[in-house]
Amino acid sequence: MNLIAAVDKNWAIGHANKLLVSIPNDQKHFREETLGKVVVLGRKTLETFPGGLPLKGRTNIILTTDPEFSAKEAIIVHSKEELFEELKKYDSKDVYIIGGDSVYKMMLPYCDTAHITKIDHVYHADTYFPNLDEAPDWKITADSEEQTYFDLEYVFLKYEKVKK
Repeated sequence: MNLIAAVDKNWAIGHANKLLVSIPNDQKHFREETLGKVVVLGRKTLETFPGGLPLKGRTNIILTTDPEFSAKEAIIVHSKEELFEELKKYDSKDVYIIGGDSVYKMMLPYCDTAHITKIDHVYHADTYFPNLDEAPDWKITADSEEQTYFDLEYVFLKYEKVKK
């Protein structure tokens, strides 16, 4: 399974239930990476999407503890066990964990690839992705040339779990 996120220098991913920054090339990268695939996200992350609607062109699996929650064109699961049962229907290489922080933390041990857009800036944040640079079982296996968006510099990194 895959994780995909944009992080700042401190591995922050959000503040007040919003992304830290919107970089068109990062959004394009996200779209290209996940289109036609399965995305797994929490209810709060779904609420940050335009109109609170699932992403088009993908199988959306929403994890929520709210038994009353529903979303058009999405699969709703209410526990880790229910999520894993649903994920058995898909090839794990086509599954992308897209947030938020509690879903990333819960699913990190089950993933083997992380697609990270690392932004060379520190934002005021309240939500973080696990720091893979400090995780001995993850290593960078691919990186892009440095990109710029106005005064922001960022790179696309691919981390893979080290096989033991």
